[in-house]
Amino acid sequence: MLLYAVAKNLFFRPVVTLLYRARIEGEENIPASGGVILASNHLSAGETFLIPSMIHRELVYPAKAELFHGKGGLGSKVVAWFMKASGQVPLDRSGGRANLDGLGPVIKVLHDGGLVAIYPEGTRSPDGRLFKGKTGVARMALAARVPVVPVGVVRTEMIKKFGLPWMDRPVVRVGKPLDFSAYYDQPDNRRVLRWVTDEVMNAIVELSGQTYVEAYGTSVKSGSLSSEEATARVRPRPGGDPAPPIKVPTP
Repeated sequence: MLLYAVAKNLFFRPVVTLLYRARIEGEENIPASGGVILASNHLSAGETFLIPSMIHRELVYPAKAELFHGKGGLGSKVVAWFMKASGQVPLDRSGGRANLDGLGPVIKVLHDGGLVAIYPEGTRSPDGRLFKGKTGVARMALAARVPVVPVGVVRTEMIKKFGLPWMDRPVVRVGKPLDFSAYYDQPDNRRVLRWVTDEVMNAIVELSGQTYVEAYGTSVKSGSLSSEEATARVRPRPGGDPAPPIKVPTP
């Protein structure tokens, strides 16, 4: 996409590399071609331009479908135009089966060999810790039959400097691809979806060095779970259960 390339190379990349002094580790772990999911922790809004600025492949972020409708004032129409012009795709975030059905545009990008980035926590971390991942990442990986590349971002919190939004030497750490091909034939198995998601989250926490909380970040943000209650759910790692059984094809 021309708009994507122009915005990335003429504006965002110079800003993050020269001003923020950002760096990336392990970019060679991202396959050079083919459908791939990048799964990252999420500490600030700045990651939505930091990560695509630091990698060479064009990156697609699924965004909530409402942003593509352009209903409302001029601002919403501009946002809708930009999302479409830059090649982003709509995502139905209503949950459950509707969510899987709403993944069609994302699955198509992956089937066409695209690189898709998501934040499995589903929201920014409320306190800097890593929270429980939602199973959308597993649904995408199994439905599209693609690997997941974990990403851990560090020091991406936005601060004010010279009156401008700023990041102080952020780091993007890219891990080795995770292969879940043994479970491609079980895209609706809840145990498999949770296990795959937890394995992805564990790879992320190993890269980011965050403390892991076995609770959804949205629960803390909504107030249904206090910070103290979240601390009581700190765990050494996500999941840790044995791998689910692999289906053996019948002769």
